[in-house]
Amino acid sequence: MEGKSVPPKGTWTIERHIMLQEKAHPDASGDFTQLLMDIALAGKIISREVNKAGLVEILGLTGETNVQGEQVQKLDDYANHTILSILDRSGRVCILGTEENSEPIRILPPYEAGNYAVSLDPLDGSSNIDANVSVGTIFSIHRKVSKGPRGEDEDLLQKGNKQLAAGYIIYGSSTMMVYSTGNGVHGFTLDPSVGEFLLSHPDIRIPKRGSVYSVNEGNSLFWSKGITEYIHYLKQRDEQSGRPYSSRYIGSLVSDFHRNLLHGGIFLYPADFKDPNKTQGKLRLLYEAAPMAFIVEHAGGYASDGRQNILDIEATELHQRTPLIVGSYEDVKECEKFIAEYDNDKLDVKEKKK
Repeated sequence: MEGKSVPPKGTWTIERHIMLQEKAHPDASGDFTQLLMDIALAGKIISREVNKAGLVEILGLTGETNVQGEQVQKLDDYANHTILSILDRSGRVCILGTEENSEPIRILPPYEAGNYAVSLDPLDGSSNIDANVSVGTIFSIHRKVSKGPRGEDEDLLQKGNKQLAAGYIIYGSSTMMVYSTGNGVHGFTLDPSVGEFLLSHPDIRIPKRGSVYSVNEGNSLFWSKGITEYIHYLKQRDEQSGRPYSSRYIGSLVSDFHRNLLHGGIFLYPADFKDPNKTQGKLRLLYEAAPMAFIVEHAGGYASDGRQNILDIEATELHQRTPLIVGSYEDVKECEKFIAEYDNDKLDVKEKKK
């Protein structure tokens, strides 16, 4: 919407917004635009079910365990099935990767394979759904880079800085879709009376520094010294620098991220040193960390694994995990300094056990 006045809130549909951005690319085929609209459609359908989850038999567990070793919620299964049924035969996608499927989903004949690879967390935070906590769908889109007619693993296993688009749909007191194609970050609120996502948050910019930190302090016994010292620092009073920070932790990545994106702050899910042989973090790189990193960077923020930009990490497997520190630019950079000072190249796990 460069060079144009911002339309009044509630009058500009997501479809109109995406199509306007498409006009900046004269060679565009329209497939990318339609892919984003397909994801928006899936969000509307999932939102309908989430909002009546307490009234229908869709809460609780399926009795199955996913590739992450986590028990599958009925809503997880429903969201995953809904998105895949919309995307896998659309002719716009060459391969899909989701949290709920152990292997990539390939588009096989007789269905046409498209030019885009999509990574998804169909329903982030679903373990909290029965407590009426906000949950969400996270998505990431890469352009196909493999040479064959069909999608390959390499189409999914790309760096975050190669993403064409990333976004999330948050199902809360209202349903919002927030996304970026690298030209700003824009938020759209679903108006159920007309069935449309309408522009409500144009050109979102995260404050350079916040006053809130979001972390599960129940894991503090297993943090590195750098993270421990950083959180202690945030709790110390210093009115000039705006400390102490307030603690706000929902336990749903989409919800914590969304609040901090709008108001500033830092979210941390650092490496867990409960097991010295497994210190890579919990969140998944391709369909949780990288999409959020892409969004926050285009809103003026930053995302790190504690040592490097999340967007610079090249994935080697679909369900690869990573620590994630994301939010206001100055806050995340400050956290990196604590890690560099206290943790160096090797974290002292033995010291953490004392």
